[in-house]
Amino acid sequence: MRTLKRSALLLLASLLPACGEQLVEFANPDPVPLGAAGAFAVLAGSGVTNTGPTTVNGDLGVSPGSSVTGFGPGTITGALHVNDATAAQAKTDLTSAYNDAAGRTDGAVTVAGNLGGQTLTPGLYKSTSSLAISSGDLTLDARGDSGGVFIFQMASSLTTTSGRKVFLTGGARAANVFWQVGTSATIGTTSVFEGTIMADQSITLTNGATLNGRALARTGAVTMDDNTIVRP
Repeated sequence: MRTLKRSALLLLASLLPACGEQLVEFANPDPVPLGAAGAFAVLAGSGVTNTGPTTVNGDLGVSPGSSVTGFGPGTITGALHVNDATAAQAKTDLTSAYNDAAGRTDGAVTVAGNLGGQTLTPGLYKSTSSLAISSGDLTLDARGDSGGVFIFQMASSLTTTSGRKVFLTGGARAANVFWQVGTSATIGTTSVFEGTIMADQSITLTNGATLNGRALARTGAVTMDDNTIVRP
């Protein structure tokens, strides 16, 4: 069984008996083990394409494809792995991580459609279709627990519209945010996104988008355009 952690108390403990309140335990999932894929800021199955002065802080790899274009003008602060043993192992571990995230069920909270304008606490969130961040920003609040884990499962796509942001508050960390995407992900122009994206197909970061996390695409390509990607 995965560990359950108590949420921050909303009332003073001394008041609970008087008002009949009970302590509530919130499911806090274990982090998704990334294995060798964890060293990568960008990892793709078919290829990596970049336009403009993108900065990738972390390793960049592709396997079994071998196409990497646009570096320079883009720059990579980590290592470049093109269809080598390191990239192949990372892809194997990515598949395991993807399946792990997709298979989680304990304490799942059903979500759908637009997450914009919401504040969510650590937990497992499940959508049977697509998810978007539009008409508002998304706040992930760890409630003072720097180990708080957020896992988002979606059966199809993930999309953010132009300029939307994911905010981390209450000690939340990008390293503990995971997005398991059933098809493909698109991060909108100048958006700021947090966490590790594990897409079954492709990931597109449009012009000026920032990702504090990882872009990991199992079978398709990762496409970038003047982006900043920082591996947590």
